[in-house]
Amino acid sequence: MSFLEQGDGLLWPSPTMSASSERICGKPGAKTSSRTKQEAAEEGELPGLGEGAQSRPAAESTGLEATFPKATPLAQAVPLAGTGTPPAGWDLLPADCAASTEGSSTDDLGLPTEFSAPEPWDWELRDLGEDRPAPSPSPQAPLLSLSWDDELQKPGAQVYMHFMQEHTCYDAMATSSKLVIFDTALEIKKAFFALVANGVRAAPLWDSKKQSFVGMLTITDFILVLHRYYRSPLVQIYEIEQHKIETWREIYLQGCFKPLVSISPNDSLFEAVYALIKNRIHRLPVLDPVSGTVLYILTHKRLLKFLHIFGALLPRPSFLYRTIQDLGIGTFRDLAVVLETAPILTALDIFVDRRVSALPVVNESGQVVGLYSRFDVIHLAAQQTYNHLDMSVGEALRQRTLCLEGVLSCQPHETLGEVIDRIAREQVHRLVLVDETQHLLGVVSLSDILQALVLSPAGIDALST
Repeated sequence: MSFLEQGDGLLWPSPTMSASSERICGKPGAKTSSRTKQEAAEEGELPGLGEGAQSRPAAESTGLEATFPKATPLAQAVPLAGTGTPPAGWDLLPADCAASTEGSSTDDLGLPTEFSAPEPWDWELRDLGEDRPAPSPSPQAPLLSLSWDDELQKPGAQVYMHFMQEHTCYDAMATSSKLVIFDTALEIKKAFFALVANGVRAAPLWDSKKQSFVGMLTITDFILVLHRYYRSPLVQIYEIEQHKIETWREIYLQGCFKPLVSISPNDSLFEAVYALIKNRIHRLPVLDPVSGTVLYILTHKRLLKFLHIFGALLPRPSFLYRTIQDLGIGTFRDLAVVLETAPILTALDIFVDRRVSALPVVNESGQVVGLYSRFDVIHLAAQQTYNHLDMSVGEALRQRTLCLEGVLSCQPHETLGEVIDRIAREQVHRLVLVDETQHLLGVVSLSDILQALVLSPAGIDALST
């Protein structure tokens, strides 16, 4: 069994199990066939190790100067967005007396044309045992530790940034995937039902009058519709029954139509990470530069999975051995949470006001008992219970018809490498940071990790802009 099959089970079937219509190497515009697995539909299948990122004809990389702010020297780099000060009570070590260490070389980041399947990116890479940097001291050790800014000064800290700059969006596209496209004349109720039926979370919108793609219909739109038109359990939401997608866009956008945020298959993965985080979006359509056809939809999860698999071939930066407590990567202040006894309508209010994608669910003692995400809301459409928003969040979680993310947590003493391994292995979008008593301390999301690994070494802070 290959590494991809071992690591992902049913969610990442082997290339031999994919649909027969596969992407033609060197032709980004080739059509792909449908698949039925929900996560495979959303994220797609990673290319097999035999057809690595450079064993296919590589698309030309475009320069970053015209698209992104120039990378500033690391000494002047903007602090990492979302890297708030850890909660009070954490025994952090002073960073001003830190000693520098030598990191791994980044002279050669190219992937070989042929290579054997790597082992999972975890702490059991026996072949790297002798070359690993020594683990950082624990907070109780007498030695002083380096701050995150100091870690970025080390040689080798930019290894993932260079890797993403040297590979294109085409490299990360699946060989076979499902793509659902809606016409703006479609009724909005049917569109939401189609999202659920096809197991996808977003779909590009095609305007027949303009003969172009004009936007994306996502779960956020469903939340906004419910939030805008819900009155009480006794009043039917006629707007969902009658409105077309184009009607909703006119009402919600009020004439301020923003251009569709998209990317070319020839653009670098670095640019894709920047576009996702900078625009605070979760789906980035890859458009054919000639025909304008949507080829694929990139996500944070897809990009981290690509980096996680091929990251086993790269030198490991020393900051992967540092703890979340030391680095402060994540969100620790002003956290958006919801009580398990609160109605779903309250959760919708928070989703709209705070623009977050998931809410830790806590009990009266402040302990984390669940996680209510935007994807849970779309299942109200599947169950046709979107008229019962007075139901408690706790009851809604108990009525889940599918096994979704659940609550996956981490603790302050765990290393950044361990956190990345768990997120990639469990195929989730975030980990809830808790203490030993399951009280909430923070949230570590895919955006936080990609910002830290890819953008911060370039001196770019996309989360705070």
